[in-house]
Amino acid sequence: MILLDTHMWYWWVSDSPRLLARYREQIESHRPKGLGLSFISIWEVAKKHGLGKLELDRPLGEWLDIALKAPDLSVVPLSREIILESATLPGGFRSDPADELILATARILSLPLLTADRKLADYRHITALG
Repeated sequence: MILLDTHMWYWWVSDSPRLLARYREQIESHRPKGLGLSFISIWEVAKKHGLGKLELDRPLGEWLDIALKAPDLSVVPLSREIILESATLPGGFRSDPADELILATARILSLPLLTADRKLADYRHITALG
């Protein structure tokens, strides 16, 4: 299983041209083993949409219902372990809380993270794909 960063999930389920071929190939090659999505990514899409920073092609609830049924996608719940890890990431990593929780999820579950975010991809305490 790989963990999708929020934007990867959004681009994939929206069939966005921003999802480069190499990202699409990573997703497709990992689908048989599963695609993980941190629960915080659902909140992040909802929040960005509510702030007018993310446009959806349908009402938020309907978009989420469809997006969460994407093939081979599993939502990873936040756990006590993940929350504690996010507050004490090695190397002093600091970013927005969603990024910290996504990194912590990747670390706790030992999952590679598919991201286009250089700050996350360069974090040496996870395996980043992309």
